[in-house]
Amino acid sequence: MDLSVFEAAVGVTFKDKNLLKQAFIHRSYLNENRSSKLEHNERMEFLGDAVLELVITEYLYKKYPEKNEGDLTAYRSSLVNSVTLSQVAEKIGMNSFLHLSKGEAKDTGRARQFILANTFESFVGAVYLDQGYDAAQGFISRQLFELINDIVANRGFIDSKSLFQEEAQERVGITPAYKLMKETGPDHNKIFTVGVFLRDDLVITGEGKSKQEAEQVAAQKALESKKWTA
Repeated sequence: MDLSVFEAAVGVTFKDKNLLKQAFIHRSYLNENRSSKLEHNERMEFLGDAVLELVITEYLYKKYPEKNEGDLTAYRSSLVNSVTLSQVAEKIGMNSFLHLSKGEAKDTGRARQFILANTFESFVGAVYLDQGYDAAQGFISRQLFELINDIVANRGFIDSKSLFQEEAQERVGITPAYKLMKETGPDHNKIFTVGVFLRDDLVITGEGKSKQEAEQVAAQKALESKKWTA
């Protein structure tokens, strides 16, 4: 895997190539390649998540001076959730450079989506460590800032939980309830699975990097499965 191809594609050239390599190393890869001198990317992801949130928050604060914190939070969530980040990561070719175990490499579903989102964050962390805040901000701006106009225009930030509650109350007279079904992964990098119920009936489940994100995913999937207005 020639990572210089990826550097050229995203317009970032690393001084420390090991930081670049580490950004793409999933924990599972090291289980099968114990001789690797590099660590997995989870600490880098932790850092990148914080940098990403600050950059996006600053951008939205300046772009929408008339909006309150509730609107800004909704906009930010729409930009940094695992769905959006995984789509951007796939678009810029991160999938081709992942270092995964053989088992993880075969999974192209929801688990890969989380891995791609995490890798995007770890890459942000790597850029920050290698070149500082301005370089990380530049990368994030090129990949994410342009998405916000479409999100606002198409109301992609709308709270799916609120929509599903409104539809459920109007159509069947029931207020949806959410239940945490399971948690997987290490404490610093958990994946939450939440079920949305109409009384005792499980409608569908959703997964996310937080309980709140999982509830939103579940609500959106419930709207789609019920064919109710989303």
